[in-house]
Amino acid sequence: MAQKKAKILERREEVLKGLKDFGASVYNQLDQGVFPSVNMPSRSTENITYDERLRQYVLGEKSVGRSTRNIRHIKPFTQLAWVALFSNELTDQRKTSTLRDVYYSAQAYEMTFSDQQESNNIITDLETLTGFAREDFHIFPEERSAIFGDLDVAYTVPGYEGKSVNLTSHPDGVLIGPAITSSEFLKTSADKIIAIEKGALFTRFIEESVHSKHKSLLISCGGQAPRQTRSFIRRLHDELNLPVYIFTDGDPWGMHIAQVIISGSANAAHLRELNTPDAVWSGVWASDIIEYNLPTDPLDEVDIKRLYELQKDPRYQNDPIWQREIKTFLKIRRKTELEAFSRYGLTFIVDKYLPTKLEAEPDVAAGSGKKKK
Repeated sequence: MAQKKAKILERREEVLKGLKDFGASVYNQLDQGVFPSVNMPSRSTENITYDERLRQYVLGEKSVGRSTRNIRHIKPFTQLAWVALFSNELTDQRKTSTLRDVYYSAQAYEMTFSDQQESNNIITDLETLTGFAREDFHIFPEERSAIFGDLDVAYTVPGYEGKSVNLTSHPDGVLIGPAITSSEFLKTSADKIIAIEKGALFTRFIEESVHSKHKSLLISCGGQAPRQTRSFIRRLHDELNLPVYIFTDGDPWGMHIAQVIISGSANAAHLRELNTPDAVWSGVWASDIIEYNLPTDPLDEVDIKRLYELQKDPRYQNDPIWQREIKTFLKIRRKTELEAFSRYGLTFIVDKYLPTKLEAEPDVAAGSGKKKK
């Protein structure tokens, strides 16, 4: 517990230093009588590349500047300075906020944003400038996912420090929020992580005791897993040495949900450790649609366009299984959902499909080019 607390305090000091360095830079430029300016890595698409070594998207060497000498830059520069100030207050006081709350809080400081997207973009600018994630500034999105399984954690957040809980304590799962993601892992009997795209199947897995039958920690992604959840999955994998299996709907969007957990997203190319490169996409595959004769819907034009885009994406080119499944989707022109297995009974997906996938040979694991251990 003491070691975990020390790491949290160390990280907090690093974040505060990064924010104060930005503030000091602005102050020093004003003191020298020059227009304050900043330079940060460009997040433009042409500056985003896939790093084979890290197995994730990263930013290149191009940078962009923002100078108050340019009248068009004054407003976003001022917004950036305010977001840094607000983030410093949150971090220093160990308070949490949401992206929506930041947008409204600005009004109390007579700081204006045209909409929340503009506010979100400025927060991302601050991430890019400092190298820290918004979660390090105690700013979180509204959406939450959940976890369920035999894992004892000890809280580190103010007011709950040292209190422990087992993550089977609530039948609906425990929300993956700041308290859980910053907690210390005490002990677990789990030997794997099962990440599930949809909440309905997460609930089914809990009801059918998948966590005990398969010694697993169950995570509901709630669709595209929030960054905080993807970071948490990486931490569980690294610190507990647990393999990660991902189950999604059988369509191009489900494939991409899995791939973002594995390889990260272009939108977060300025950050690290939001992905779990050794995780594997276990299904639902296009070939599963054929093998299990699942109920389907036809792929629409948007689905097909997306498949061609994925086919060219470097993240999908390191593993022949990804390419095979994309080609199969394009051949059968059909898609399905995790719930489709219910045609064989409510527990078929737990009793038959899940064990088959978890026990699959290493050479039939769809990851990011690295086979299952």
